Amino acid sequence: MQDFRRLLSQTDPAVFDALLGEEKRQREGVELIPSENYTYPEVLAVLGSVFTNKYSEGYPGRRYYGGQTYTDRIESLARERACALFRAEHANVQPLSGSPMNQAVYFACLKPGDTVLGMELSHGGHLTHGAPVSHMGKIFTFVRYKTRTDRQGAIDFDELSRVAKETRPKMILCGYSSYPRDYDYRAFKAVADDVGALTMADVAHIGGLVAADVMRNPLDGGFDFVTTTTHKSLRGPRGGMILCRAAHARIIDASVFPGLQGGPHMNNVAAAAVTFKKAAEPEFKAYARQVLANARTLAAVFLGEQVSLVTGGTDNHLLVMDTAASFAMDGKRAEEVLDRIGITTNKQVIPDDPRPPLRPSGIRLGTPACTTRGMREPEMEALAGWIVAALRHADDDARLARLAEQVKALCSRFPVPGLAPAPV
Repeated sequence: MQDFRRLLSQTDPAVFDALLGEEKRQREGVELIPSENYTYPEVLAVLGSVFTNKYSEGYPGRRYYGGQTYTDRIESLARERACALFRAEHANVQPLSGSPMNQAVYFACLKPGDTVLGMELSHGGHLTHGAPVSHMGKIFTFVRYKTRTDRQGAIDFDELSRVAKETRPKMILCGYSSYPRDYDYRAFKAVADDVGALTMADVAHIGGLVAADVMRNPLDGGFDFVTTTTHKSLRGPRGGMILCRAAHARIIDASVFPGLQGGPHMNNVAAAAVTFKKAAEPEFKAYARQVLANARTLAAVFLGEQVSLVTGGTDNHLLVMDTAASFAMDGKRAEEVLDRIGITTNKQVIPDDPRPPLRPSGIRLGTPACTTRGMREPEMEALAGWIVAALRHADDDARLARLAEQVKALCSRFPVPGLAPAPV
């Protein structure tokens, strides 16, 4: 692998320089974007392997090209391991990312114009859940449910049931990218059964936490379809996966290929197989528990500093901070201030946000990546304190510089997996 790096440095120094810069950024800063993580070194090895050379249109035993002995083996392994990990009857591991995996489910089950009941974007839902700017939002009819801001983000299932009976959705969708609580999947399923709707859960953010059994599994609650990315809290390659009941296997597979995609990226499939094996080990379960403990610690420090958090805390890996209420600062400005001290977050809308999406009222923070590096509660307490100090003194360049040095010193104690130490 080092020979490959040396070759890159000689043939394309511009790209090699950008690679070194990104390695330095990851090594010296703290990643608190909840959808990002550091993958396993073994995953990096497979992603850069000869599996990237191979086309494999079709499924194991039914390919359109020859030479599939080893690609069939790794895809079968990935499917078997995914089913065992999530207690699923069928798994499709070919989706290229989170957006195609969700689209594949929609197109498998719905006709244009059909109604889907999903979570309001500003209350925690995701762009791929039918946001008006998305293509899916133009093809299907999405109606929304919201959280109860007066009940720490609880879902009002009486209201959900009322909307479902009024709109008669073909599918009820739950899942989130900025909702700091867990879902009661059985309650969703009861509403869906009452109106004859299919059920789909997008657990892309919490897939690793579901796999580790530290958060609820929608399949245990009787859901028809579960989608998840294979990176984020799972620590695998950038890709997507669809889990479902055996009765839906044929329509899902046909929707992925040939319905939506051509050849899968077999290097990603191989890397996913490695990831699922890792996620079944006791060390991963301990990791998942620490992700939750770290998020709770961040929340406790913020609340102790009178910082406003959406839903008043967290049950999972992420928090949403209302920076407008807490620091008289929009989320874009807060993101930029924290970038200056080496803490990476992302600007985030809050429920019914009056501000525009590119300058919203909050930021989103999460603990999967820093937990991967080995950080625990004491480090979360330090990070939370530095975040509050930076946002309260955003115009104090000298203070921000001192905070940046403290962040860098902390990071030096916690190496990034798969990333060599900085050259001396």
